[in-house]
Amino acid sequence: MAHPFRFGVQLSALPAPDWKDRVRRIEALGYASVFWPDHFGSQWEPTAALAAAAAVTERLCIGSLVYDVDYRHPVVLAKAAATIQLLSGGRHEFGLGAGWMESDYVQAGMPFERAGLRIERLEEALQIIHSMWTQERTSFEGKHYTIREIAQAAELPEGTRPKVLVGGGGRRVLTLAGRYADIVGLNPKLDQGRVTSETAADLAPERVREKVGWVRTGAEAAGRDPDTLELNSLVFLVALTDDPSGVREALASNTGMSVDQVAACPMFLTGSGGEIRDRLEKQREETGISYVVIQGSDPGLLERFATEVVEPLADR
Repeated sequence: MAHPFRFGVQLSALPAPDWKDRVRRIEALGYASVFWPDHFGSQWEPTAALAAAAAVTERLCIGSLVYDVDYRHPVVLAKAAATIQLLSGGRHEFGLGAGWMESDYVQAGMPFERAGLRIERLEEALQIIHSMWTQERTSFEGKHYTIREIAQAAELPEGTRPKVLVGGGGRRVLTLAGRYADIVGLNPKLDQGRVTSETAADLAPERVREKVGWVRTGAEAAGRDPDTLELNSLVFLVALTDDPSGVREALASNTGMSVDQVAACPMFLTGSGGEIRDRLEKQREETGISYVVIQGSDPGLLERFATEVVEPLADR
């Protein structure tokens, strides 16, 4: 049975004078969640932003998309996530990934190590964090972290830990996501440490189906039912238009995909509201993706997308 549709909004910063109203408006429009990415530069810091968003909303899920495991020790992340879970009344969706943006590491003077090491750290961190949410004391001896008898992150009522979201684009990280995550973000592979003209093509329809297979394999190997996992996609461009041909042709030219592949790529939603709704329903049928997150920089687009897509599809 397919998961019901949910729609989220990714923010990186908001106008300081009216940020509360902007977040509350997202909630009122029927979106299920707001997310913050974890990068350096002029965006807001996600832990502080999520705690603030939790404080001014009542229903909206609050999530990281996603924390970079290398920017904060897992003990720090476990405590921050547990605190946000309590502050929000159980609405935290804790996203964690292995990191990918090389420029962040370079600018902050941090070593950008090979992907395999970063994924090893991600798996160890997930084990530590889960234990700190559920156990009175946690000890852990791994390749990258050593924890000795550390106290529970916070007193979370039994069964109320944050949902875990793991995002990634390669076989190894998506197999890991199948083992540990409640929500899996299906991303393009970013092994070059930056977005390139070829990035989007890694989410062509046939590639998405392959990635879903890796997730399911990981879940089954861990004795989990892969159908219980919620699959998530992050949309980079929404073009609500009755004639999307020009936008699709430009994207095809820039990405190396065909126009048909662009129309079906989860990174882009192009067309009329009705066409986008049909596309999302077909995508869910073919891949299982039911949780769609769009960019939140344009309030007018958020309003229109809510009316034409979110409201007709939410919870269906």
